[in-house]
Amino acid sequence: MSPPIAPVGWSRWLVPPAALSIHLSIGQAYAWSVFKPPLEEALGLSGTQSALPFQLGIVMLGLSAAFGGTLVERRGPRWAMTVALVCFSSGFLLSALGAATQQFWLIVLGYGFVGGIGLGIGYISPVSTLIKWFPDRPGMATGIAIMGFGGGALIASPWSAQMLESFGGDNSGIALAFLAHGLAYAVFMLLGVVLVRVPRPRAEERADGRPATPDGPQVSARQALRTPQFWLLWVVLCMNVTAGIGILEKAAPMITDFFADTSTPVSVTASAGFVALLSAANMAGRIGWSSASDLIGRKNIYRVYLGAGTLMYALIALVGSSSKPLFVLCALVILSFYGGGFATIPAYLKDLFGTYQVGAIHGRLLTAWSTAGVLGPLIVNWIADRQEEAGKHGADLYGRSLLIMMALLAVGFVANELVRPVHPSHHLDAVTAQKGAPRARRQRAESA
Repeated sequence: MSPPIAPVGWSRWLVPPAALSIHLSIGQAYAWSVFKPPLEEALGLSGTQSALPFQLGIVMLGLSAAFGGTLVERRGPRWAMTVALVCFSSGFLLSALGAATQQFWLIVLGYGFVGGIGLGIGYISPVSTLIKWFPDRPGMATGIAIMGFGGGALIASPWSAQMLESFGGDNSGIALAFLAHGLAYAVFMLLGVVLVRVPRPRAEERADGRPATPDGPQVSARQALRTPQFWLLWVVLCMNVTAGIGILEKAAPMITDFFADTSTPVSVTASAGFVALLSAANMAGRIGWSSASDLIGRKNIYRVYLGAGTLMYALIALVGSSSKPLFVLCALVILSFYGGGFATIPAYLKDLFGTYQVGAIHGRLLTAWSTAGVLGPLIVNWIADRQEEAGKHGADLYGRSLLIMMALLAVGFVANELVRPVHPSHHLDAVTAQKGAPRARRQRAESA
């Protein structure tokens, strides 16, 4: 399947809706918790077991993005979106079969393994295309698409809950819900496959007669792994995501614990509303902060994420339990930085490595997300459990976790400060010349 080239006069503003159709669909992954209680009751699962499909899905997201990134660049966005559609929808269909036959391993295989491949390929599928269409506003363009991944759960959560209420929470009802998800998302993602286009090749030629190349430095995905800039950004993303996902995963019990010993404890309904607010901040940060990065620069916006994020954690640790509005405000800001970090990183990569294989480089960088997805919840939950065993309660359960998050953000801040332009020796022309030099020397020696 060759990449579809846009005809003359085709509007570039049709590309963001194509990307959104993919990201809003695969963003359903953040709504997996809706299926946990009925699965546990219908199949006799523990909480740990019912989390396996989601956990495997996130692992496969990082792995498929890392290993499939170069293939996505080579085959183009329509191929990648088609693969994402087939894998993500097939994952739901396999899960439906597993629920109907009460074979949980089929749900893990379907939603986690097959669907997880769809998550990874779908996540990176529009990135390089959007950057090529919007070289003037890459942060805004990628923010629009990646906003969809953050907002997918806002659509999927009530939709899935309503479906389970209509079909029933037994194994047959869950199977019907999975089946409906698979078919509906296939249709919706097909819109992106049909709409997406790549820009027409530039007609200008250089002075030597060869086609014009993109402006700025161009670095291949393989060469990018050999630069300190890639690994510094890996640390930056990992630290920012760890700090955000630590609150996101523990949000409801955290706000309940913080104000449990006060005169105004937080109810279950209020804690659920707090989680919804965090999701909205996550989504808004993806478009708002990434668009701001086009104005003030990628390095400066990460200074805001990491520096102001440290301040927000400090305020929660020091006075968060004494002021509910302050606690909520700080948490919302942190989650907006969490979302903004995801949306800004592709544009940061484009600034450093060019557009040549930015999608493949982005895919490799997403292994930082997989690491942070394990690290953040582990830090918060393990420390809270140990503090509870020591007889502590309330806000004291999270004091050490907050200090660790501040330290991690400080590490990310330092890593961001160390980022410099990529050395010319890693640029595509320089690497090609270096590879050709030994060949030229051999030819001269043979002719002599």
